[in-house]
Amino acid sequence: MENQRKVHLVGSICGTDTATSAFRKAVTSFSNLPRLPDGEPGYRSTFIQWQRGVFKHDPSVLRKYDKSWNSVSEDPVPDDQVKSIVGRILPLKPGYDDAALESYAEFRRLKDEGVIPAHVRFQVCFPTPFVVVCLVREGFQADIEPLYEKALLSCLENIQDKIPHDDLAIQWDIAGEMMPLESHFLPHFKPWFPQPYMEGFIERIARLVNTVSPDVETGIHICYGDWGHRHFIDPKDTGLMVTLSNGILASARRPVNWIHMPVPRNIDDEAYFSPLKELKLQPGSDLFLGLVHANDAAGTRLKIDIAKKVLRQVQFGIATECGLGRTPEEDFQSIADITNLYSHL
Repeated sequence: MENQRKVHLVGSICGTDTATSAFRKAVTSFSNLPRLPDGEPGYRSTFIQWQRGVFKHDPSVLRKYDKSWNSVSEDPVPDDQVKSIVGRILPLKPGYDDAALESYAEFRRLKDEGVIPAHVRFQVCFPTPFVVVCLVREGFQADIEPLYEKALLSCLENIQDKIPHDDLAIQWDIAGEMMPLESHFLPHFKPWFPQPYMEGFIERIARLVNTVSPDVETGIHICYGDWGHRHFIDPKDTGLMVTLSNGILASARRPVNWIHMPVPRNIDDEAYFSPLKELKLQPGSDLFLGLVHANDAAGTRLKIDIAKKVLRQVQFGIATECGLGRTPEEDFQSIADITNLYSHL
């Protein structure tokens, strides 16, 4: 891929109802893909909402919402009652391993048939426990977080046991942590641990990164939400993302193979990109900037040119801001065309 920019797919893909259709759509639409997700089809198409079912045996631990998905205030639960309820919760089964192994069988078949290039790895996307436990009622979160993290890492262990490591990549979706760091969309994203929140998130995410086997690739997707195909809040610049990334890179005991950061459509100056000068990217790690926007080839080109000016000799790949699951299907081809055009720039 000399003189070509790598292309990253964040996870979900619109207009597909199976992993097979997502794989085929991706490889026929995009070039320069080092990794390939399964598109998060079917019941996984709404990111983590399906994880509410993990707690179906005792739904009293779940947060309640109004029709607009705003958190509904509830009376505090006494600590002894919390301990009693959590103590009787059945073993949690997030199900990410079942989904990944089913999709990998199709990935492997298509690779053997030559549909998927030999060098491409199967990308499995995991949410951080934090964003899932935000679905849990306040008062229960501190007790449920370690239970859920243990269950999620059991899924990872099963995946790593069943899929050849040279064919596997793990992405951690940091999809709620930026909201309390931005003091936005609370109380849903209010942490249950004390400040400083940045240090708490760095410690948690580095711990997740460290559970990935050294010969399996792993990366992070920093997300500002895709609710109604819009961010919860647009970042003013990459400063918080750089601080978080540097903390993870410094704390992790293994390499982070890629970092993905969003670039909102309205960005057109150096101020947004300037903090990237302080990113302590490791040798061999990729930075992907989510600056590709549908029907905006000129804006995408401008963002690439500004990023090149700021980053100087640091090569970066390109992507969309977030997954493509909520993207209108009529915009997909435009995104693919713009991505392919500028992956050769």
